[in-house]
Amino acid sequence: MPLSIETPYRIEPCLLENIPIAITDLIANLTASSERLGGRLHPRTAASLAELVRIMNCYYSNLIEGHHTKPRDIERALADDLEKDQVRRNFQIEARAHVSVQQTIDRLYAAGNMPEPASTEFLCRLHREFYRDAPEAMLWVDNGDHGFRMEPGAFRSLPEHNVSVGRHLPPSSDRVAEFMRYFEQRYRLANMGKGERIIAMAASHHRLAYIHPFPDGNGRVSRLMSHAMGLAAGIGASGLWSVSRGLARGLESRQDYKNKMDYADMPRQGDLDGRGNLSQKALIEFIRWFLEICLDQVGFMAGLFEFDRLAGRLKAYVESRALKPEAFYILERVLIQGEMPRGDAERVTGLKERSARMVLSSLINDGILKSETPKGPVSLHFGSESVEFLFPRLFAEN
Repeated sequence: MPLSIETPYRIEPCLLENIPIAITDLIANLTASSERLGGRLHPRTAASLAELVRIMNCYYSNLIEGHHTKPRDIERALADDLEKDQVRRNFQIEARAHVSVQQTIDRLYAAGNMPEPASTEFLCRLHREFYRDAPEAMLWVDNGDHGFRMEPGAFRSLPEHNVSVGRHLPPSSDRVAEFMRYFEQRYRLANMGKGERIIAMAASHHRLAYIHPFPDGNGRVSRLMSHAMGLAAGIGASGLWSVSRGLARGLESRQDYKNKMDYADMPRQGDLDGRGNLSQKALIEFIRWFLEICLDQVGFMAGLFEFDRLAGRLKAYVESRALKPEAFYILERVLIQGEMPRGDAERVTGLKERSARMVLSSLINDGILKSETPKGPVSLHFGSESVEFLFPRLFAEN
């Protein structure tokens, strides 16, 4: 391979010098839509829904990798209830790790401590945390005649780490560190405006996969990085939407993601196709598609989590579970307030104390309400059973 192609300039263009009007409009619509998402929800209710979205994000990220881990199995994995079958058990371990790493990202952002999402330190941390509890079988990379054990959090660096991804040949392993230093520099968000950050979120998603810095797990890391970048760009909407769901489903077919990534690998097509090594036209197309995916998912989640509709579905849920009608009054109050002291059950339901306590207990036993302590306030909990009724399209693949 020519030396010029083994320099970091190989991933240019990384950003857009001139932003097309279509992309400017997408940025404006995405910004406005994400700000409205969950706007009427109490922050505590939004946090409960964000826990559900983490599971959804994990589910679809696994699906992209060809691993179909059902929401119930992910929920069980989070409770350390793992399958005996080793293959299914490994899928659960992956799922648990994904949810945990995304939760770490969300906490870092909420505390104002999140590093630059495209920094080598942060990306290595994501990879290391994802594979921290992985069994040896998950760390073994079968690279033709030269299998090897992957070191969590470490870039490709040895000759046996050289890979090909379909038709794409990523940079040689001994050049990865240099490429990643350049990647970190080009996608540093600190000096970017909001629109630039949103474009960087889309563009960096492809360019990280193009470099393929880790022996395995690059797709997962790139999607987690995109989640972190969305938060840093101000379009994260408190974690109430997931880019992985959109990437897995596409706009026209499930092959969209693979096709768009492959198209963005295209080299420059003549003097009118930008000034970098790769095609500017292809990068613009990928950014446009990626932002359309984001906007589509924000809109989808807004329809699911719209306050009035959610209240109506909670009422239907009470009826479907044969709970007392007064149970809805409790759910409605928790939806509005985020949580409710147990002692308020009598006043909210209009029932006598003993009957009110029984209704509240039935909701806790059902799983739709939870409490951190036996006597503490109750809040909404969206487990696998309630999700199948309240959000039937959330995990649908068709």
